[in-house]
Amino acid sequence: MPRFHCSVPLTAGASLALPAGAARHVQVLRMQPGDALTLFDGAGGEYAATVERMGRSDVAVVVGAHQPVEREARRAVHLAVGMPANERMDWLVEKATELGVASIQPLATAHGVLRLSGERAEKKRAHWEAIAIAACEQCGRNRVPVVHPVQSFSGWLDAQPAAAARLVLSLAEGTRALHAMQIADDQGVTVLSGPEGGLSGTEEQQAIARGFAPVTLGSRVLRAETAALAALVSLAGS
Repeated sequence: MPRFHCSVPLTAGASLALPAGAARHVQVLRMQPGDALTLFDGAGGEYAATVERMGRSDVAVVVGAHQPVEREARRAVHLAVGMPANERMDWLVEKATELGVASIQPLATAHGVLRLSGERAEKKRAHWEAIAIAACEQCGRNRVPVVHPVQSFSGWLDAQPAAAARLVLSLAEGTRALHAMQIADDQGVTVLSGPEGGLSGTEEQQAIARGFAPVTLGSRVLRAETAALAALVSLAGS
């Protein structure tokens, strides 16, 4: 059954016009009055719904019963990533959402190729948020991960509150293996990962000084986006 995110709060029994994005998808699928669909607004659970009216550019639906269905990971994992270039950040956001990430913080780091600021940075954030929403519609999640505005590495690190579980992916010798870390299932964790060139030595040491434990994923050197996703899979669980 088609699933769509609705940016307005949903209430069982309500009749409402779908937001433009969802309405376009319904029209592309050539759905008709009486057809069933599933809606979610990100507040938890999902709603059965029925197409009530198809207009030329709008779609009205009747919202049915709420189902308290959750498909979240057993542990909240927050990724802070030095933005990879080209389409790799898009891919990372999509796959991280499918794998259950709780939030994504794009960072401008010393070795990062992608440089964003001002209006361009906000457009990119909105673009990545749309990718996360589409991934939730596809994979069955009812809670959309937060995609934070782009921040500088130093600005983000300075704003970090004390947290029990904070990890930084590192290639330094003697670094502890990620799978050896003892983290409770109900404990959230923040994972810091660098861009294509990795974090600079200064950035890594600054993170460690702020309580981030350096961890390794193994003997192979992974691409930036692969490393962040591998850490997410290891920590989030099913």
